[in-house]
Amino acid sequence: MTAKQCDIGLIGLAVMGENLVLNMESKGFSVAVFNRTAEVTDKFAAGKAKGKNIQPTRTMEEFVGALSRPRKAMIMVKAGGPVDAVINQLVPLLEPGDVIIDGGNSLFTDTQRRCQEVEAHGLHFVGCGVSGGEEGALKGPSMMPGGSREAWEIVAPIFRKIAAQVDGEPCCRYMGPDGAGHYVKMVHNGIEYGDMQLICESYAILKHVLGMEAAELAEIFADWNRGELDSYLIDITAQIFRKTDPDTGKPLVDVILDKAGQKGTGMWTLQSAIQRAVVISTINAAVEARVISSRKEERVNSSKILPQPQPTKFAGDRAQLIEAVRQALYASKIVSYAQGMELLGAASLEYKWDLNFGDIATIWRGGCIIRAKFLNRIVEAYERDRALHNLLLDRYFTNIIETTQHNWRVAVATAVTQGVAVPAFAASLSYFDSYRQARLPANLLQAQRDFFGAHTYERIDKPGIFHTEWMEGSEVTAKPKAPQRAGE
Repeated sequence: MTAKQCDIGLIGLAVMGENLVLNMESKGFSVAVFNRTAEVTDKFAAGKAKGKNIQPTRTMEEFVGALSRPRKAMIMVKAGGPVDAVINQLVPLLEPGDVIIDGGNSLFTDTQRRCQEVEAHGLHFVGCGVSGGEEGALKGPSMMPGGSREAWEIVAPIFRKIAAQVDGEPCCRYMGPDGAGHYVKMVHNGIEYGDMQLICESYAILKHVLGMEAAELAEIFADWNRGELDSYLIDITAQIFRKTDPDTGKPLVDVILDKAGQKGTGMWTLQSAIQRAVVISTINAAVEARVISSRKEERVNSSKILPQPQPTKFAGDRAQLIEAVRQALYASKIVSYAQGMELLGAASLEYKWDLNFGDIATIWRGGCIIRAKFLNRIVEAYERDRALHNLLLDRYFTNIIETTQHNWRVAVATAVTQGVAVPAFAASLSYFDSYRQARLPANLLQAQRDFFGAHTYERIDKPGIFHTEWMEGSEVTAKPKAPQRAGE
């Protein structure tokens, strides 16, 4: 291959980067590649890239020189400082109109900053969330690009072709300006945390209350995957339960240490929700579940000290409890997505991104980790009402909750009685119960705040801001109080 012929270039040949390159090449694009460690480039060129329309380069200058104009340079390196370092190397070598793409899991505020810095040089910057893991990168990921529309138009022909395809539609659409794409990917990852934890809690109830072993659990999850819960995560869960450990002959899942890891995107989602006063209690519970799981030694010690519920053999109908758990999983999943979509809406309003929630649900249907059949129902909900504030208020999802809420409560109550921790199930149900109530006990909370801090309160029977001198004698008096000025 002669130089200056490549349609796109990619920097960072870890597994995701390599697989994206192979994906691009398989779709008819020529690709230049560069890795900071030349040995990695050489190994890739002599191995998986051999005989393909892939051009290895050994210097950043050679890499840039191998790209056709407008140059498109995609970065797949670790988020944070490494991304900035690569950008700083690229910028002096590029020309106005060229495009830098960050395809890693970058924090959206970093992407907003990089957009400004790169565009100041007359270049384009795209922050693109890429979901689907190693397999998705190779066969077709879900892609969430953000940046200027002009930048999107330059990369769109490549991105739309390498993305997963569902019903003839690529799982890649323009998300919005600057950090919009990475924000959508961040919330995707938060929802992913919630989905995984809800599945784990379903497993916990079935295992500890019904005493199910791996083979039976595999059949249950495979059956669930044939219905409303049809999804990538349910499918791989069934497969996991079928895997046998070659060393012990036991189900592999039973010999894996119960100590979960995380890379930070769940935490970012929580921080963003707190800043925007949005409740994402299901995702919060999922993140906290990973945190407490990591304290394995402490949990083992406490299990020898703290009281346990008296173990009792389940005397109810097993089939009914299995169905209750399935319905609880579905209802809680709906709540988790409703919370995630509300967070996307709050950020969209704040940053003027004009996110299209139907588009987001559409591109999540394939390629990504949370891909699921029920995302089609979310697409339909936003087709009915693009301004829908909460998914629970769409008639389809309202009907689902109406039919599942009894069993949802049965599953959570059974777990609580048996001492099985179900923080995400419980958080989802509590959110629903709070959201559906016209009156909450926050009236007492406001009274407490006014008692100890004169924070004032409003009344249900007349307008105004009020404060009561709670300790002055036995007579309760309430005085209207002017709203505080800024800084008071």
